[in-house]
Amino acid sequence: MPPSVPSYWRDTRAPRYSLLFALPLLLLYEGLASALSGDAISGVRNGADVLLKSAFLWLGGRDGLLVFGVLLVGVAAVLVWRDLRRGGTITGRYFLGMMVESVVYALCFGLVTGTLTGLILHGALPLSMGPMTTLDLPTQLMISLGAGLYEELLFRVLLVSLLARLARVGFGWLPWASGVFAVLVGAFIFSAFHYIGPYGDVLEVGSFTFRMVAGVLFSALYLLRGFGVTAWTHALYDVFLAVSIL
Repeated sequence: MPPSVPSYWRDTRAPRYSLLFALPLLLLYEGLASALSGDAISGVRNGADVLLKSAFLWLGGRDGLLVFGVLLVGVAAVLVWRDLRRGGTITGRYFLGMMVESVVYALCFGLVTGTLTGLILHGALPLSMGPMTTLDLPTQLMISLGAGLYEELLFRVLLVSLLARLARVGFGWLPWASGVFAVLVGAFIFSAFHYIGPYGDVLEVGSFTFRMVAGVLFSALYLLRGFGVTAWTHALYDVFLAVSIL
């Protein structure tokens, strides 16, 4: 009997594919950040990376950063191991398909987000990278890779999930209402995050709306295609944007 859902679209959302697919992104970002900054404490890093690591850094300094890394990789490894123990298998060509997906989504993302933003605000509103354009290209690429990994981890995996649980358990809302609340509030916070810190953009209605729409679309992609594809789509979109404004 043929499956009701093609195995590729079902399986690639599972941890054994999604998390393993995100692993090279983690290695690329951390390796490039280490090579460029040299110091994980004082060097230039993606803002979401800094925010996620700040509590560990405050508690244990450099040892705290090591704990964060072990915890991050350890949790991912456990999820992949559990997935494989349940009978999951790995098909190598699926990873190629996921990369093709991510490239296509990244190339289309700006057009779709810009069109929706224009419909909301009744005009075309280009997005700049703000003060980030003062950085050299390798640093911009490093921050872009970190955005895909750590912003998706922070704002989609952690924040949207926590907001949805808060709405269900704390407010007693139905699942669909909790989901809408979590996605919209998460997108608002995601957008606002880009205006904080020394490399934050200048607050404008157009760019804020663009990023909020982007947050909604990234949440939808995360629900449909999982963490790995969403992280790579976000990273590649930012990389393409950085290269295009040279």
